[in-house]
Amino acid sequence: MDSLESMNIFDSHCHLDDKGYEGDLDGVVARARQAGVIAMMAVGIDLPTSQRAVALAERYAGIHASVGLHPHDARNGSSALMEDLKALAAHPKVRAWGETGLDFNRMHSPRKDQELWFEQQLILGEALGLPMIFHERDSEGRFLELLAAHWTPARQGVVHCFSGTEAELERYLAMGLHIGITGILTIQSRGRELRRLVRRIPADRLLVETDAPYLTPTPERNKFRRNEPAFVRTVLLKLAEVRQETPETLALTVWRNTCRLYGVAEH
Repeated sequence: MDSLESMNIFDSHCHLDDKGYEGDLDGVVARARQAGVIAMMAVGIDLPTSQRAVALAERYAGIHASVGLHPHDARNGSSALMEDLKALAAHPKVRAWGETGLDFNRMHSPRKDQELWFEQQLILGEALGLPMIFHERDSEGRFLELLAAHWTPARQGVVHCFSGTEAELERYLAMGLHIGITGILTIQSRGRELRRLVRRIPADRLLVETDAPYLTPTPERNKFRRNEPAFVRTVLLKLAEVRQETPETLALTVWRNTCRLYGVAEH
């Protein structure tokens, strides 16, 4: 890897099953590969999206899948659903459990449901030996409280789309978690605090992601109606700039981090 053109990039979190990609998915994948994004994690947030993520992973080389129940959808949680997700997780293309966690900002599901099914998924993820993909927003410490009760040093996971405080970041790092950085990093006002904090993250804990079709980075957000994995390259280049590292060196580090976390061969 000796030039920007030869960088290998892993979009560690995207929602390729989204309806916004219907009729254009071949193009989305092709543009990603042209941008050096040769691997992607298609993330499930309920049973149908998890099933579609697995189908996409079967269809395209370089796409991997996760299964899980998002806190927004926790009101629909049940033991039967967990069993269905557990069965789906046996598929060889499933490399993680999640997206799961707590979101007390929008409260699409009651707090008690979010907490119940977050804990159940923590238990399931451990039983299956899968790394976890976490979502946290405005939980005022409750996410960390529940996580600490079920977390051990041997476990692996990522706090996706990190936008928390410095104190939360330090707790995550102390627990051995990876940190997912999105296009928020590129946004002038909204990303100011994140640009300060990413300098504090050890290089071996960094991941980059789009969360596509959401959180389009700048300047693409001024030109395109949706985010897509190709744009994670912009996130990586901005991250290298902020951390004062060469893009090639950072790309290799982040590639290795993501492959190691998800148990994917580097080559």
